[in-house]
Amino acid sequence: MSEPKPPSKQDQGAVANDLARREDPYNVTQASRIYFLPNLMTAGNLFCGFMAITHCIQARLAETSLTGEYRGLTNYEHYKYAVWFIFGAAAFDTLDGRLARMGGRESLFGAEFDSLADVISFGMAPALLMFYLILAPTTGSYEWFRNIGWAIGFIYLLCAAMRLARFNVITNPLLRPGTKDSNKDFVGLPVPAAALTVAATVLFLLKLAETDRSLKAWALLLPPLMLLVAFLMVSTVRYPSGKGVDMQTQTRLQPFVLLMCAIGLVVFYKEFAVLGLCLAYLFFGLFRYFRRGRPGVFAKT
Repeated sequence: MSEPKPPSKQDQGAVANDLARREDPYNVTQASRIYFLPNLMTAGNLFCGFMAITHCIQARLAETSLTGEYRGLTNYEHYKYAVWFIFGAAAFDTLDGRLARMGGRESLFGAEFDSLADVISFGMAPALLMFYLILAPTTGSYEWFRNIGWAIGFIYLLCAAMRLARFNVITNPLLRPGTKDSNKDFVGLPVPAAALTVAATVLFLLKLAETDRSLKAWALLLPPLMLLVAFLMVSTVRYPSGKGVDMQTQTRLQPFVLLMCAIGLVVFYKEFAVLGLCLAYLFFGLFRYFRRGRPGVFAKT
């Protein structure tokens, strides 16, 4: 019985070309693939963003109703639900990227779907949350403030959309084919972090309202914070991404204990701790930016 002939160089070349074509992210089949788990998480992100917007509208309806409620909830309760749905969207957004990278199932469809969901969850929802809160009766003494609320909300939404578009461009393999950026930092404040900062600030304001403190003075802090966050999203300030943390990441005992204590503080004092963490992340990037200089979009840190 004769032995099978080894594949010819021509056959080997054809197989190699076929494998390369399948791995090419710009192959039509590869680019349009819908991987179930990562895209299911993205759909969850989009759902949370939709529900956050719904509760913002319902909060406004509760404010203008005769009973002060809508569907059995007060305006502050609707705002709280909106905040928690934004937090939920951030959790889903983290999971979809992790699952895609762990399974090696990244596709151009998934990247674009994720960006579109982020515009809703981390762009439109926080903008409406700020806009409706500024229009609340508690800020009635600042009539001029109401007239600029829509503009600040739109500026935030515009910067979030531009930040996502820029991210898709600078991470596009066609821009620098055959090379990967060894720097894992984000260029500009990530849109989820920006949304969490706004949501945590609103949660803090609602906590103050529960203790019968007036929101008039505190509400003045929200628009300047929105503008700062919007500017940082489209800036070249680098922020750590945390992509290097996975199941194989090791740590020592003391940092682990400190992390557990920090998680405990967040659980028991969430209204204050979450805002503190978000502001710490925001100003950490600024501090490092001015300390190290001002690198460009593709500069290494």
